[in-house]
Amino acid sequence: MQKPVRLYEVLYVSTLAPDAPLSVVASIAGASRSRNQARDLTGILIFDGMRFCQQLEGDQKELMALVERIREDSRHTSVAILHHGPIEARRFKNFSLAYAPIDDADPLDALERLDGEPAVAAFLELVESLDAHD
Repeated sequence: MQKPVRLYEVLYVSTLAPDAPLSVVASIAGASRSRNQARDLTGILIFDGMRFCQQLEGDQKELMALVERIREDSRHTSVAILHHGPIEARRFKNFSLAYAPIDDADPLDALERLDGEPAVAAFLELVESLDAHD
């Protein structure tokens, strides 16, 4: 009998590499959706024109492998994990990857200075104000 997957979450911020065109963001989101779906990962990606902020949830081993791939991805710089840990239930179970662009850098400026549960709370508050779509 297969052991049930213990849910885990990761919240990180990163900066789009200076030499990466903005058009790469759509490519990242599109490829991530299909990969996440294949790995049973869910979450949301926010992009403010310069920085990414992403919450991902699923199997811990899958998530940590993904975080390592993001760290090694030349399109991302300054990857910082704001929070990681177990969760009871998925917050974004309907999204293999929801994407929400924002025009204002202030929310991610504030979020980037937090860590742990305060970072998660601020992120969820930001998500509530957005029109995220799959």
